Amino acid sequence: MVDNPGSSPFLTVAEVAESLRVSKMTVYRMVHSGDLPAVRVGRSFRVPNAAVDQLIASGLEGWDSASGTGS
Repeated sequence: MVDNPGSSPFLTVAEVAESLRVSKMTVYRMVHSGDLPAVRVGRSFRVPNAAVDQLIASGLEGWDSASGTGS
C-alpha cells in the first residue's frame, strides 16, 4: 500500500501501477475484468487502498517465507 499520512483511501491507476510495478494497462485490465474493484470518478478510476492490499495478500497465500518459495 502507498502509505502517506493524511492520504486518500483511494489510489489512481498510475499509483496502483507504480506500487505493484506493473503497467497502467495491466491495472486497467484488472479493473475491467473485475479482479480489482474500482470506482469511476468522471473519466478516471480510483482504486481503494484496501483492494490493493487484499490483492497483494491473496498473491502471498501459500508463500513459505522460511524457504522463500511458494507451496
